Formats: sequence, structure tokens, C-alpha cells
Amino acid sequence: MRRLIVVAAVVALFAAAPFTMGQSARADSVTSTVDPIADLAPGQIVTLLGTVERITDDDEFLLRDATGAVAVYVGPNPIPAAVGDRVTVIGVADDDRPIEIYATTIVLADGTEVALSNRY
Repeated sequence: MRRLIVVAAVVALFAAAPFTMGQSARADSVTSTVDPIADLAPGQIVTLLGTVERITDDDEFLLRDATGAVAVYVGPNPIPAAVGDRVTVIGVADDDRPIEIYATTIVLADGTEVALSNRY
């Protein structure tokens, strides 16, 4: 039930946003609104900028920034980046401990946006 509430919050946020994902989600334009990994809270809608540190599963990787690391779930999609790539992750922090991010969009260093169909 909690995950349905989080999904509804994400849908409402993006539906009400006065921008398109292409304008706001680019890695070079979101750096002023990036959330530090160390400050993540359950249920928070996040934009994270970091480096893919490790691939932990077919649909999950570890993202690291200067403040820490967090698992990013992209399932049922394949991971669109490789270890060492700098990416921007847009998604929702789940309500479990340790926090995991359910990604909705990955923006690659070249600005390519990968929209993810995510099953929460």
C-alpha cells in the first residue's frame, strides 16, 4: 500500500510539472537541484548525480556521490549504464531500510535520457 502512495505522488508531481523531462532532466542542468545521497528520506522524490560504482544485479546498480552510496533499481529494464559512468538518476526513495531508489529516468553523461517502465 505504501508503494502505491509513493507511485501516486510521483505521477502527481510529474503531471503537475511545468516542464518536459527533456528540459529539466539533463545532467548539466539539474546540478543545482541534486539531492545528496546522505540526505535521502523514505518516500522522497529525488534527483541524484553520481557514478555507477558497481552493478549488483541485472536490474540494480550502486550509485555513489561525494556523500555516500545507494542502490538504484531499474527493473524490469536493463541497466543503461556501465561501471564508472556518471549519470543522473530521477526517481523515488522507497520506505525500506536501507533506502533504495526506484528510478523513473536515467540521464547519461551525453544527455541521453532513458525513461524506465518501473514495477514498484
